[in-house]
Order: sequence, then structure tokens, then C-alpha cells
Amino acid sequence: MSVTHPALEGTGPLVRFALRRDRLRLPLWVALGAGLVASQSASSQTLYSAPGALDGYRASVGSNAAAIAFSGPPVGLDTVPGTVAFEISASVMVAAALMAMFTTGRHTRADEEAGRTELVRSAHVGRHAPLLAAVIVSSLACVVTGLAIGMVATATGLPARGSFLLGAGVGACGLVFTGITAVAAQLTESTRSTYGLVGAAFGVAFLLRAVGDINGSWLSWLSPIGWAQAVHPYSDDRPLPLLLCLVAVVALLAAAVQLLDHRDLGAGLLPARPGEPVAGRSLGSPLGLALRLHRAALIGWTVSLALLGMVYGSLGGAVESLFADNAAAQTFFPESAAAGLVEAYFATIFAFQALLAAAYAVAAVLRARAEEASGRAEPVLATATSRAAWLGSHVTIALLGSALLVAVSGACTALVRALAVGDLGVFGRLFAASLAYVPAVWVVVGIAAALVGAVPHAAAGVAWAFVAYVVLVTMLADALNLPAWVDDLSPFSWTPLVPIESWTTAAAAGLVVVAVGLLALGFGAFRRRDLSTA
Repeated sequence: MSVTHPALEGTGPLVRFALRRDRLRLPLWVALGAGLVASQSASSQTLYSAPGALDGYRASVGSNAAAIAFSGPPVGLDTVPGTVAFEISASVMVAAALMAMFTTGRHTRADEEAGRTELVRSAHVGRHAPLLAAVIVSSLACVVTGLAIGMVATATGLPARGSFLLGAGVGACGLVFTGITAVAAQLTESTRSTYGLVGAAFGVAFLLRAVGDINGSWLSWLSPIGWAQAVHPYSDDRPLPLLLCLVAVVALLAAAVQLLDHRDLGAGLLPARPGEPVAGRSLGSPLGLALRLHRAALIGWTVSLALLGMVYGSLGGAVESLFADNAAAQTFFPESAAAGLVEAYFATIFAFQALLAAAYAVAAVLRARAEEASGRAEPVLATATSRAAWLGSHVTIALLGSALLVAVSGACTALVRALAVGDLGVFGRLFAASLAYVPAVWVVVGIAAALVGAVPHAAAGVAWAFVAYVVLVTMLADALNLPAWVDDLSPFSWTPLVPIESWTTAAAAGLVVVAVGLLALGFGAFRRRDLSTA
């Protein structure tokens, strides 16, 4: 005789099913978090091994508002492990929050929106079981991520206690955003709106933490990110702030269950905004519809990269004082000895910002595949809209949107740097340098479009794998001593490292030709194949 509460019946099988569905995604998320910490640990131990290296770092970064806003409270900067926690904790907490958001949302609101939850609930499955199963899977992923971070940090030579506290803080942050996503999934009718609410909550939490850490005020204690970073690994080593995370998780999950009990299946508690009785003129074309679908994501990416560009621009002045006398640190920048550390720093930053723009471009192209898989493309193509026009609308947004992101992030970086040095001529030189990566980003767009056209079912996996490869090669090729041919396969390797190298028309034209060829391949394959649903 089963003693399971009727509302929880079927939770076990749903957990096993969710783990099977995410058998590739979750290990990649865990590997990302652990890999970031391992890489930071290895690089920091190399950078700051010289006597006195930490003194300059603490004097420069410890009082830099931009660095504190981006990284966290400036504690423990008198030790190498403390610098590891300062430099990487915010990044891995972002990764943990994203993992929790996507995992919880995928198995709650996304399944409900697609009709899978209704099918599952028609069997002997309780009302709370899908939500509980999603929370369990996300929580397991957060715990495993925390343990993996603790183990790899210890394995790279950092103190074990601080390493596992760092991992616990990252895992606790992920758990809080598991709860936030569980609540958001009850409020909205669409997965995209759920992710929007969680993203807004993360932005508020990050802002509160940043302002509180800069001013040394109580605002940090209003943020779950602030709670997670308040453990101060490798310095104070205090686990008590994690209790705030656990209390918040319990409260959020209780609220999610209560909200679930007060809504219908498939509906959200927040009413959907009714559409206009007559569609606007902009929606009368495929490009107008695509722009409407991509608008929110493009605005979010633009604002995020603009803020990131400002932070990177403000850090330019600290680079030379930090690394001028540190030969080990200079090896992390391309040709830094010959061109100057600041110029090498901005060359690296522009490449990183272009990689982020490429990630957006892939997501934008894959939106076309999502529309096709969900069946929403078929009614559009049943009208006079051609296949080329429909796919071209999404590809156009990806091409122009990614170029916009490169330009905005580069302009913000260049403007802040120009204002800092009091020379507006610096703005034009650095802004032009940032645009050098646009053709390389467009090649990534071409690859994603070719995959959507030729191999739709594998498009998402292969496209994101290629993005990961390009990131690895661009940022770590020299450090990993990769063979030259591996580096040459990346479109970013064919872009000169402006501003420490000269921009060439031949390289840009060649990349544009490759992008056009890939786009032609994708459009041709899409015209010849049948529409394919998930």
C-alpha cells in the first residue's frame, strides 16, 4: 500500500525521466562551473606567485568600484585563494542561476506550454508531482555543481575548507533561483515570460549586491547573490549566510505550491495582455513578425553588453598598474610586450564581447528552428510567405542584431576609456577596433543557418558546440598549446587583433564570402526539405 500523498504521486518516475532528458545538458553545466573555477585557480596561482604581486592587485582592484560591482566584496585579496574567489565567484553564480532557471523552467512551464504536462497528468500523477520533480532535478544539479567546484578547487591546490564553501555558495545561489523560477512558472502562461521574470529578478539581485558592496551598506543583504558571496571563502570562511539561502528556498517553494493550487493547468496567475484587435502594419511582413519575436531578447542583450562594456572600459586604467611588472600575467594577453598592456587588454576584451554577440546570433537563428518545431511556422508558410522570406527574416535579425551588439558594447567600452584618459580621439580608434569582429560573428550566423536548413534536429546541439569551440580556441588556444589547424578552423582566428594589429580588408572580405556561402547552403537546404517538428 502506497503512503505517497496523492498530490505527489508519480514524482519518482518524473525525476528519472527528467534526468534522462537532461543527461547531456546537466553534465555540461556542471563541467562549465567546475572548469571556470579550475581555470581561474590555475591562472591566479601563476599570475600572483611573484613576491609583491598581490600588493599591487589589492591596491588597484580593492578600491575599484567597477571591479567590485562586477566581482563582489573585496575580501581576502591578500591571498591567492582569496583572489580566486573574488574574480570567479560572480561568474559561476551566474552560471548556476542560469542552469537552475533553464532546468526548472524546462520541466515546468515549458512542458505545460507544450501540452506535455497535461498528457502526463492524465496518468496516475499528482498535481504537485511535475513541479516537485523539476525542483528535485534542479536542486541535484546545484548540489553536484557545488561539490564539483569544491573538489576541483581543492585539486588545484586551494584550501579544502574554503573550496567547498565556495562551492556551497554557488550551489546555494542556484537553489534560490530554482525557487524563484518555480514561482515565476506559476505566474505566467509562457516559458519566455517566465525566463523574463527570473532574469529581471537576477538583475535586481545583482544590482543590490553591487551597490551594497561598493558602498559597504546593508543592501547586499537583500540579495541572494550577496548571501552566497557573504561566506567569504578563503578568508573568513563563514557558512552561516547560507542559512538565508535555505530559508529563502523553502519559502519560495511553499509559495510556488500555493500558487499552483490556485490556477488552472496551462494558465498563469498573471493575466496575459490581450492583443490588439487589428495587427499593426509592421506585423504584415515576415521581417516585422521576426522583429516582434526577437525584440525582448535583443533589448536585453543590448543593455547587458552595454553595461559590460562600461565595466571593461573602466578597468582599462588598472591593467597597466596591475600587470606592468608581472611577466607571467603578460602572457595572458596577445603580444602585450610589444604593443602595450592596455592595447592588448582591449584586443582581448573586444574578442570576448564579439563572442557574446555570436552567442546571441546563434540563439536568434535557432529561434527559427524553435518556431518550426512548435508548428508555428507552418501557418505562416501556408500564406503567400516564401520559405526564403520566412527564414531570411530570422537570419536578418541575427545578422543585424549581432552587429548592433558588437557596436554597442564596443562604443561603451571606448567611450568610458576615452573619458577616463580625457582624449576623445581614443573613442574613434577603439570603437573602430571593436567592429573588426563583425564578419567573424556573421560566419557563426552562417553556420547556424546552414545547420537549421540541412540538419534541423541536430542544429541546436551542433551550433552551441561550435560556439563553445570558438570560445575555447579564442580565449585559451595559446594557454593550451593547441595545434595551429585547430585554431585556424575558428573564424575569430582570421580576424586581426585590433588595436594591436592592423585591420585588413582581405580578411574581412574573406569572412564575409564564407558567411554568404554558408547562408546560401542553409537557404538552399531549407527550401528542399520538409518542415520538421520536434
